[in-house]
Amino acid sequence: MELGIKIKRLRLQKNLTQEELADRCELTKGYISQLENELTSPSIATLEDILKALGTTFAEFFRDENEEQVVFTEAEFIEKLAPTHKIEWLVPNAQKNEMEPILVTIEPHSSLEEDVPHEGEEFGYVLKGSLMLHLGKSAYNVKKGEVFYYSSEKPHHLENRTNERVVVLWIAAPPTF
Repeated sequence: MELGIKIKRLRLQKNLTQEELADRCELTKGYISQLENELTSPSIATLEDILKALGTTFAEFFRDENEEQVVFTEAEFIEKLAPTHKIEWLVPNAQKNEMEPILVTIEPHSSLEEDVPHEGEEFGYVLKGSLMLHLGKSAYNVKKGEVFYYSSEKPHHLENRTNERVVVLWIAAPPTF
């Protein structure tokens, strides 16, 4: 762990100069500078004083900060190809999240398998083409730029009746894909 870098980050979050932090801890500005540049290490007592001055505790300071991945690149997408469609999972391991976004490409004159009723909700945004959304005994035509949103309590599936590919951003909550 880079103690000095973390102390500097906290100091800056509190809008303190090195001199202000040093004064609050009865240390020198030079010592704080050396500490932040990883040139020295504090004693436990000194670190405790610094953390108190920064408004934190040992427990908070040393808590493991595994940062959650926020941005995903195309190289990380997981792809499943079938003769009638392609599914791309846009967020790897999204099954552990509250929702699961996928990009679905449906070939002309084909459809996805019917999904049985299940708990949750689904949302789709048609990026290209037009499709038929089958929901229970009803069917809806959804065109490029339009969205669909429904409770997943009825059998449902998407169908492409056109001569061009359909591309849909589809999100299920909770994950079901």
